[in-house]
Amino acid sequence: MSATAAPSLTSHVAPIEAGAHVTTAHWLKDALALALGDGTVVLQRGDSGERIAAHPDGAILAAAGDAGRLVTGGDDGRVVEIRGDGRLTEVGAANGAWIDALAVHPDGGLAFSAGRRVVARDAKGRERTLTAPSSARGLAFAPKGYRLAVAHYNGASLWYPNHETPPEVIEWKGSHIDVTWSPDGRFVITTMQENALHGWRLQPDRGHMRMSGYPGKVRSTAWSADGNWLATSGAEAAIVWPFDSKEGPTGKAPRECGVRPARVSRVAFHPKSPVLAIGYEDGCILLVRFTDASELLVRPAVKGSAVSALAWDGRGGRLAFGCADGQAGLLTLPG
Repeated sequence: MSATAAPSLTSHVAPIEAGAHVTTAHWLKDALALALGDGTVVLQRGDSGERIAAHPDGAILAAAGDAGRLVTGGDDGRVVEIRGDGRLTEVGAANGAWIDALAVHPDGGLAFSAGRRVVARDAKGRERTLTAPSSARGLAFAPKGYRLAVAHYNGASLWYPNHETPPEVIEWKGSHIDVTWSPDGRFVITTMQENALHGWRLQPDRGHMRMSGYPGKVRSTAWSADGNWLATSGAEAAIVWPFDSKEGPTGKAPRECGVRPARVSRVAFHPKSPVLAIGYEDGCILLVRFTDASELLVRPAVKGSAVSALAWDGRGGRLAFGCADGQAGLLTLPG
C-alpha cells in the first residue's frame, strides 16, 4: 500500500513550531521535550511550550533520557539534565571538547563520551573514566546491571565502570558508530560506517551476526516491546530483523515494512503493541501494524522536511515527531 492510499490520521496531528533542527524527541511523563540543533530544548505541556537554553553557546549534538529527565550534550563540552518542570542542572563536562554520545541508566546514572574519553557517572555522582581504543561513537547501558557498551573502531567494549577489571572487547573489523543492547541483554548490535549492522550473541557462544545490504547508513534503530524485533532505517523501507530465537537473525531474512520511494530516516516501535512508526527523508510518516502489514498515514511528504525524531509516550497514545527544517507535531491516537 502506498502512503497516498493509506488511511489517514493527519487530522489528529497538532503542529508544534520547534524552529530549528530537531535532534531528539523525548517524553518526560506527560511533557514532550524536543532537543534542537540550536542548543534549545522545547518543553511542551498541553498547549503551552517553554524554551530552555540548554546550550546557549552551541548546538545539541546528542541526547538521551528516561521518564524523569532528558540529558543533552553539546559542542560546548557540557552535559546538562532537564526535568519535566524545566529545571536544568549541569551534570558533566568535557573541558570544551564536543560531546559525541550519551546514555542514561535507569537508576539515575549516565555516561558520555568526548573523543576517546568515556565518563560513567553513577546515581550518587561518582565518576569513572575509560579511555577507549579509538573515538567512542556510541554508548548504551545494558538493560540490567551497571554495564556499558562502547562502540569504536574495530568493535565494541563492554565495561563495568565499578569494577577494576578492564573492559571486554568484542571485535569486528571496521568503524562502529552506534550501539544497542537487546531488551533481554543477550545481544549487542552496532551500526557501522559501511551501511551495515553487526551483532554479537553474548549467550551462549559469542557468535557473530552480520546484517548487511543497506543502500544507506543505519542511523535509527528501535526494539519491539517484546524484544523479538529490531527495526532499522537506511533503506526505502524499515528493515526489521527477527530476534525471537537464541541465534537471533542468523540465517533469517528481515521483514520490510512501509516500502516507499524515499529512504527511512527514523523508526520507533509502539511501547505496547506490534506497531511501528516510520519516518522518511521526504517528510512522510507512516504507522505499520505487524499483524497484517496495514498502514496509516500520519504525515504526508513535505519537501525539505526530513523526519529527524520520533517518540511514543509511555502509554502509547501519542506519537511526537520532529524534522530537519524545524517543523514538529504531535499525533494523538483516536479512541
